[in-house]
Amino acid sequence: MTPKIVLLLLAGLILNIGAYAQREFKTKGDDTTYVMKRYVFMLLNEGPVRTQDSASVAKIQEGHMQHINEMAKTKKLVAAGPFENGGKYRGILIFDVDSISQAIRMESTDPAIVSGRLEMQAIYWWAAKGTKLP
Repeated sequence: MTPKIVLLLLAGLILNIGAYAQREFKTKGDDTTYVMKRYVFMLLNEGPVRTQDSASVAKIQEGHMQHINEMAKTKKLVAAGPFENGGKYRGILIFDVDSISQAIRMESTDPAIVSGRLEMQAIYWWAAKGTKLP
């Protein structure tokens, strides 16, 4: 490779790293420019403690829903919902926050997490800014 090609590849790599360090970047597709935004996608899985009696489960679920509603009011939780027939995969949360650690801090006080009934797994997810479900 010529030094010029190496320099161009290095510059491209640096620009891409810079885009991912930020929470938004622009990309073109056909005749449209999209602004991509980074969110935190959190998968809620069955936790290791699922032996609670039905009254405890009902109380945990009530607290879980209250917690989700409170997070939604902050506008940092932008989507949430359970899976149908998901097996060990129970639901998702999508956060509009700066970091995975911030989303984990927010969700860590959920009664379903605290009780061990659910556990969380979070990763970054990119979507076109303003994406809405039909």
